[in-house]
Amino acid sequence: MKEFLPLGSIVVLKKGTKKIMIFGRIQIQVDTGKLWDYVGCLYPEGNINEKYTYLFNHEDIGRIEFKGYIDEEEIQFQERLRNGKDFHV
Repeated sequence: MKEFLPLGSIVVLKKGTKKIMIFGRIQIQVDTGKLWDYVGCLYPEGNINEKYTYLFNHEDIGRIEFKGYIDEEEIQFQERLRNGKDFHV
């Protein structure tokens, strides 16, 4: 199972030049039903609107600029993801 970056991580996509901040993981695209690893927004602008929201997979990441906050709760969440368990509250 792949590792997911924590929320707040800042990345640059392989075909991009602008930094993206991850604010969600395991996202379903509403209009297609496609499952994506991450949803992000422009950094440092933040979440402006849905036009500036980006869905992408881990393999689309070209560079990791910053890894987000990791605490015990994040470690437990990562473990649940690795074990294929439901992660929704």
